[in-house]
Amino acid sequence: MKIKELDKLQTFLQEIATPLNIEVIEVEFKQGKNPELTIYIDKDGGVDLDTCELFHNAIFDPIDEFDLTYGQSYTLNVSSPGVDRPFKTEKDYLSHIGKMVEIKLYSSIKGKKFLEGTLLSYDGERVVVKIDEKTTLSIELKNIVKMNEYIAFD
Repeated sequence: MKIKELDKLQTFLQEIATPLNIEVIEVEFKQGKNPELTIYIDKDGGVDLDTCELFHNAIFDPIDEFDLTYGQSYTLNVSSPGVDRPFKTEKDYLSHIGKMVEIKLYSSIKGKKFLEGTLLSYDGERVVVKIDEKTTLSIELKNIVKMNEYIAFD
């Protein structure tokens, strides 16, 4: 199935989201027998079912006018990215400075491909993470598979 560019759709959807104080985090289209468009959203205070419903209703008619799939049918989903969502935007990194994070790496650093530590800084190309009292690492973003907020299980 031929589709329009997803970054154009994301920009289009963000224009609808902004007045609702919602941020469009990611737009994902899965092709196949039952094509699906999933729009991941976030807002200050978190996303609940009411927020997803509000945004779904706000985009329902405009997204048909955008015509992502040139008239082909698909299922539309609006979702929270989840508590363990990977950092995607500059805002994600900057809002977690001073907080514990989990990092999965492409290539190991000091023999490890998985790290936990406190995010100290982000400059668009690398992050600095304090692993323990003696170890602070500067890690290039291109070496990070996934970085997300540390989730403590008590």
